[in-house]
Amino acid sequence: MEIQLADVTIHVDKSLEAGERIGLEEKLRETDGVVSVRNSDERTHLFLVEYNPAKTNSGDLLGIVRGLHGHAELVGL
Repeated sequence: MEIQLADVTIHVDKSLEAGERIGLEEKLRETDGVVSVRNSDERTHLFLVEYNPAKTNSGDLLGIVRGLHGHAELVGL
């Protein structure tokens, strides 16, 4: 059985401190269907999330980010 994966880039409207980034990454990883979360020190406001669209969706992931850090949006959709 082959699992189809999707990815989304989420832009947070502010640069996050290291602790905030770690907390957000952990919260996203707790979501059923999330496979990986990536964020770099150079672009602390961008998060690339890979997920199984049969278990979650980009809107739910965006909702998690907004719930923790206010305004955010999906990039490239």
